Amino acid sequence: MVDRSSWMEDLPRSKPDTILVVNGDVTTRSAIADYLRHCGYRVIEAKDALAAQEALVHSGFYVDTILSDVDLPGGTNGFQLAAWVRENRGGIKVVLSSAERTAKAAGDLCEDGPRIAKPYDLAILLARIRRLKGWSCGDLEESS
Repeated sequence: MVDRSSWMEDLPRSKPDTILVVNGDVTTRSAIADYLRHCGYRVIEAKDALAAQEALVHSGFYVDTILSDVDLPGGTNGFQLAAWVRENRGGIKVVLSSAERTAKAAGDLCEDGPRIAKPYDLAILLARIRRLKGWSCGDLEESS
Protein backbone atom coordinates (compact mmCIF):
# COMPACT_ATOMS: atom_id res chain seq x y z
CA MET A 1 0.00 0.00 0.00
CA VAL A 2 1.26 3.46 -0.88
CA ASP A 3 1.35 6.16 1.80
CA ARG A 4 -0.58 9.10 0.34
CA SER A 5 -0.48 11.40 3.38
CA SER A 6 2.75 13.22 2.49
CA TRP A 7 1.55 13.94 -1.05
CA MET A 8 -1.76 15.37 0.10
CA GLU A 9 0.05 18.31 1.68
CA ASP A 10 1.43 19.32 -1.72
CA LEU A 11 -1.88 19.41 -3.58
CA PRO A 12 -3.86 22.53 -4.44
CA ARG A 13 -6.81 23.07 -2.12
CA SER A 14 -8.92 25.73 -3.84
CA LYS A 15 -10.17 24.53 -7.23
CA PRO A 16 -9.14 21.11 -8.42
CA ASP A 17 -7.48 20.66 -11.77
CA THR A 18 -9.21 18.36 -14.20
CA ILE A 19 -7.36 15.33 -15.53
CA LEU A 20 -8.62 13.25 -18.44
CA VAL A 21 -7.57 9.62 -18.02
CA VAL A 22 -7.62 7.69 -21.31
CA ASN A 23 -7.14 3.93 -21.10
CA GLY A 24 -8.90 1.02 -22.78
CA ASP A 25 -8.56 -1.22 -19.74
CA VAL A 26 -11.43 -0.28 -17.44
CA THR A 27 -9.71 -1.78 -14.37
CA THR A 28 -6.53 0.26 -14.88
CA ARG A 29 -8.44 3.40 -15.85
CA SER A 30 -10.74 3.18 -12.83
CA ALA A 31 -7.87 2.56 -10.40
CA ILE A 32 -5.89 5.55 -11.68
CA ALA A 33 -9.00 7.77 -11.78
CA ASP A 34 -10.02 6.79 -8.23
CA TYR A 35 -6.51 7.44 -6.97
CA LEU A 36 -6.36 10.88 -8.62
CA ARG A 37 -9.79 11.77 -7.20
CA HIS A 38 -8.55 10.76 -3.76
CA CYS A 39 -5.64 13.15 -4.30
CA GLY A 40 -8.04 16.04 -4.93
CA TYR A 41 -8.32 16.16 -8.72
CA ARG A 42 -11.46 16.27 -10.82
CA VAL A 43 -11.20 13.31 -13.22
CA ILE A 44 -12.89 12.52 -16.51
CA GLU A 45 -12.47 9.01 -17.88
CA ALA A 46 -12.38 7.93 -21.53
CA LYS A 47 -12.02 4.42 -22.95
CA ASP A 48 -10.41 5.50 -26.24
CA ALA A 49 -9.22 8.51 -28.23
CA LEU A 50 -12.64 9.23 -29.74
CA ALA A 51 -14.26 9.34 -26.29
CA ALA A 52 -11.39 11.57 -25.11
CA GLN A 53 -11.89 13.99 -28.00
CA GLU A 54 -15.63 14.10 -27.29
CA ALA A 55 -14.93 14.80 -23.62
CA LEU A 56 -12.56 17.62 -24.53
CA VAL A 57 -15.12 19.20 -26.81
CA HIS A 58 -18.31 18.58 -24.80
CA SER A 59 -17.46 17.98 -21.12
CA GLY A 60 -18.15 21.46 -19.80
CA PHE A 61 -14.87 21.34 -17.85
CA TYR A 62 -11.52 22.75 -18.81
CA VAL A 63 -9.08 19.83 -18.88
CA ASP A 64 -5.63 20.72 -17.55
CA THR A 65 -3.82 17.43 -18.12
CA ILE A 66 -4.36 14.24 -20.10
CA LEU A 67 -2.93 10.92 -18.95
CA SER A 68 -3.25 8.53 -21.89
CA ASP A 69 -2.09 5.04 -22.65
CA VAL A 70 -0.30 4.81 -26.00
CA ASP A 71 -2.01 1.56 -26.97
CA LEU A 72 -5.70 2.49 -27.14
CA PRO A 73 -8.58 0.51 -28.60
CA GLY A 74 -10.17 1.81 -31.77
CA GLY A 75 -8.48 3.44 -34.72
CA THR A 76 -6.54 6.17 -32.91
CA ASN A 77 -3.58 5.57 -30.57
CA GLY A 78 -2.20 7.79 -27.82
CA PHE A 79 0.38 9.42 -30.12
CA GLN A 80 -2.36 10.43 -32.53
CA LEU A 81 -4.51 11.69 -29.66
CA ALA A 82 -1.59 13.79 -28.39
CA ALA A 83 -1.10 15.26 -31.89
CA TRP A 84 -4.83 16.08 -32.07
CA VAL A 85 -4.67 17.73 -28.64
CA ARG A 86 -1.64 19.78 -29.69
CA GLU A 87 -3.47 21.03 -32.79
CA ASN A 88 -6.91 21.57 -31.25
CA ARG A 89 -6.37 22.16 -27.51
CA GLY A 90 -2.80 23.47 -27.35
CA GLY A 91 -2.72 24.46 -23.68
CA ILE A 92 -3.40 20.99 -22.33
CA LYS A 93 -0.47 19.00 -20.96
CA VAL A 94 -0.26 15.40 -22.17
CA VAL A 95 1.39 12.49 -20.38
CA LEU A 96 1.69 9.30 -22.45
CA SER A 97 2.31 5.95 -20.84
CA SER A 98 3.04 2.49 -22.14
CA ALA A 99 5.76 -0.11 -22.30
CA GLU A 100 9.25 1.37 -21.84
CA ARG A 101 10.28 1.30 -25.50
CA THR A 102 7.07 2.96 -26.64
CA ALA A 103 7.19 5.51 -23.84
CA LYS A 104 10.64 6.68 -24.88
CA ALA A 105 9.38 7.26 -28.42
CA ALA A 106 6.79 9.73 -27.11
CA GLY A 107 9.38 12.45 -26.44
CA ASP A 108 8.58 14.56 -29.48
CA LEU A 109 4.87 14.69 -28.64
CA CYS A 110 5.18 15.71 -25.02
CA GLU A 111 7.00 18.66 -23.66
CA ASP A 112 9.00 17.55 -20.68
CA GLY A 113 11.27 14.55 -20.57
CA PRO A 114 10.67 10.84 -20.17
CA ARG A 115 7.24 9.28 -20.26
CA ILE A 116 5.78 7.13 -17.51
CA ALA A 117 6.17 3.39 -18.01
CA LYS A 118 3.78 0.72 -16.78
CA PRO A 119 3.14 -0.60 -14.28
CA TYR A 120 2.41 2.79 -12.75
CA ASP A 121 4.19 3.92 -9.62
CA LEU A 122 1.51 6.21 -8.18
CA ALA A 123 4.06 8.47 -6.47
CA ILE A 124 5.85 9.05 -9.77
CA LEU A 125 2.54 9.62 -11.56
CA LEU A 126 1.45 12.26 -9.07
CA ALA A 127 4.87 13.94 -9.08
CA ARG A 128 4.80 14.07 -12.88
CA ILE A 129 1.39 15.75 -12.94
CA ARG A 130 2.45 18.27 -10.27
CA ARG A 131 5.65 19.07 -12.20
CA LEU A 132 3.69 19.63 -15.41
CA LYS A 133 1.49 22.10 -13.58
CA GLY A 134 4.53 23.90 -12.14
CA TRP A 135 3.43 23.40 -8.55
CA SER A 136 5.81 23.80 -5.69
CA CYS A 137 5.06 23.56 -1.98
CA GLY A 138 5.42 27.32 -1.54
CA ASP A 139 2.80 28.03 -4.20
CA LEU A 140 0.05 26.01 -2.59
CA GLU A 141 -2.60 27.06 -0.13
CA GLU A 142 -2.70 25.53 3.31
CA SER A 143 -5.63 23.23 4.03
CA SER A 144 -8.35 24.65 6.21
